[in-house]
Amino acid sequence: MKYSMEGLKGKVCVITGGGGVIGTSLAIGLGEAGAAIAIVDFVKEKADEVARIVAEKTGAATIGVFGNVLDKGTLIEAKKLINERLGKIDILVNGAGGNAPTATTQVEFMTKDTLGDLSKGFFGLDIEGFRKVFDLNFLGTVLPTMVFAEDMTGRGGNIINISSMNSFRPLTKIPAYSAAKASINNLTEWLAVHFAKLDIRVNAIAPGFFLTDQNRFLLTDKETGKLTPRGNKIIDNTPMGRFGEPDELIGTLLYLTSDLSKFVTGVVIPVDGGFNVYAGV
Repeated sequence: MKYSMEGLKGKVCVITGGGGVIGTSLAIGLGEAGAAIAIVDFVKEKADEVARIVAEKTGAATIGVFGNVLDKGTLIEAKKLINERLGKIDILVNGAGGNAPTATTQVEFMTKDTLGDLSKGFFGLDIEGFRKVFDLNFLGTVLPTMVFAEDMTGRGGNIINISSMNSFRPLTKIPAYSAAKASINNLTEWLAVHFAKLDIRVNAIAPGFFLTDQNRFLLTDKETGKLTPRGNKIIDNTPMGRFGEPDELIGTLLYLTSDLSKFVTGVVIPVDGGFNVYAGV
């Protein structure tokens, strides 16, 4: 699929968490639109592999760069390398994030039947696991913005945060992830106002349900590969009746990063097959 966006040609884009499934699709979309891409990931091998795939598929100048979104020092080093290899940064996609079993409750609801083992609910959450998930999603957006958006001051630019359905209505079992994504929405709005007079636009995309390495353990059975009861519940409450495909996020990304949306800032756009607007009836 070829995307043609004249205004994106030659722009330098950084994608954090770019080694994942969604990061790969977004990088391909931007590459096909003519941008130069820096794939920033905690696992350098993943970043390099995605950079290779993007370059082969799109012909775009693409590099893999090591960066820990929770370590400002590594991000500063990453920025130096990106500036040397590709130039000043025009677009930042804050894609790093995810959930973990340690920040997930075993049950959806606390009931009288669960009172005999409080560890299955909120009281059993591992606080370090909770902190890691919250920090990865929230501070893992704050710190890269502090570092990479410096290039946009005086020049203008675009920041795209990756939010979630959890940001509108918290989902059961995943309180840390839900709280962090709600915080992302608020941060997006705050930054949009803060940067508006510098011609830096800040928006967010809120994906619905896409199967990724971070949520597969909740949505599919490891032994059979079939949907879990939770997975089936999600499909039943998604009017389009399916999970999203990663490349279905590309159109919204290109819209928000191009001049087509040059008077749009501070918005969070769901890409969710109708999940957020469906009341289940």
